[in-house]
Amino acid sequence: MRVQRQWRDDLAAALKVSLVAVESEAVVPVRVASPKQEYAARTIRPKIHRLWQDYLVPLDTHDLAHRADDWDPGEAVDDPAALAARLPIDQSVGAGHETGGEAAALARLEEFIAHDLAHYHERRNDPTIDGSSRLSAYLHYGHLSPLTVALAALDHPGPGTDALLEELVVRRELSFNFCWYNPDYDRYEGVPDWARKTLEEHEDDPRPAHYTPEQLDRGETEDPYWNAAQRQMVQTGRMHNYMRMYWGKKLLEWSAGPREAHATMLALNNRYEQDGRDANSFVGVSWVLGLHDRPWARHPVFGTVRSMSASGLRRKFDMEAYVKAWVK
Repeated sequence: MRVQRQWRDDLAAALKVSLVAVESEAVVPVRVASPKQEYAARTIRPKIHRLWQDYLVPLDTHDLAHRADDWDPGEAVDDPAALAARLPIDQSVGAGHETGGEAAALARLEEFIAHDLAHYHERRNDPTIDGSSRLSAYLHYGHLSPLTVALAALDHPGPGTDALLEELVVRRELSFNFCWYNPDYDRYEGVPDWARKTLEEHEDDPRPAHYTPEQLDRGETEDPYWNAAQRQMVQTGRMHNYMRMYWGKKLLEWSAGPREAHATMLALNNRYEQDGRDANSFVGVSWVLGLHDRPWARHPVFGTVRSMSASGLRRKFDMEAYVKAWVK
């Protein structure tokens, strides 16, 4: 992404020696997987599947002559809260509930493999069940390699592992593909032309409701399912992926137009999500507006962009239980 490239460029410019960047965020390197922006998961999936056996192999380890933990940090680091307070960040959000670091990441991976992987394909889409991997923040901050996760899962073949590899490798690396090849990955202009056209054709459609930024932030709307999703995100730094799709679709309904909806989704997501500002975050927001999707039946506000409804949630899940868990 843009900011990461700038970090590397700035570091290289400041050094008097060579700087080598090793791409370890993806299993299959982005430019190896595809030379262009892919249209959808179905177009990148066969390309990754043809290549991933070459990359799903354990890495050699080497003893280093100089380790980062041997360096003098220059100041005391025994008070992380004091260090964080000096950073130019939104201090009102507070720290997340997860413990960071490689040891915690590996412990969570071990727990997931032991208790959740076998049923991952059945449970991951139900917001009333904590069936997700809860590894995204560790992947985002580099505390855990996707290769480590994939290799651990492959020791336990089955439909759960197949579903995990689809999310971890195919879907996640589709997000990398978009952010690498589309310079507008974090802007409304990155949404596909067909989707922007149909959304803008319906920009003057009546909206069912409109809320202030403060009401949205606090999860105080007339939609209890949306409120529960928003409050889950604020309280835990995580939102169930299925609810994140519904959450975004409702923001589109409540916004003056698709550009405003994109900005609102990105601001809330990046403020509260532990994996905010990730490639998955940018793609998730643009997916709400039609990215990596196709035209559907026409609806007010949405045009031919896919819509979602509260009744659809109720048909699939125990939504009253979900609301009770997060709206007190």
